[in-house]
Amino acid sequence: MLKSIHHAAIICSNYEKSKHFYNAILGLKIIAEHYRETRNSYKLDLGLPDGGQIELFSFDNPPARPSYPEAQGLRHLAFVVESVEAVSKYLQSKSIEVEPIRVDEYTQKKFTFFNDPDGLPLEIYEMKIDL
Repeated sequence: MLKSIHHAAIICSNYEKSKHFYNAILGLKIIAEHYRETRNSYKLDLGLPDGGQIELFSFDNPPARPSYPEAQGLRHLAFVVESVEAVSKYLQSKSIEVEPIRVDEYTQKKFTFFNDPDGLPLEIYEMKIDL
């Protein structure tokens, strides 16, 4: 059956701003970038070190997404980091607002949240893994 998550797809409101955020700030590697003329749309494939991917799409006038944490649908994307403190400080140095660091009451692991340029909630979660 299911083995892992291959990708998450994100529709952005400003392609260049989101491309810069996910590639230059978060460090996701650009795998492929395609302009789809029939849709006046870009599709950018971004890779994580473990093989997971983010597909970043642009469309003309996409409707706003409700960003309430408890709304139905995708709640947030979570990324594994080695140090929540270090990544939080790095994001803040890039003028990205980061919530206070918390500890998961069940796993005792550190985590926190921040938003992408469109307000999509993103989480960093501290775990030691070998890639």
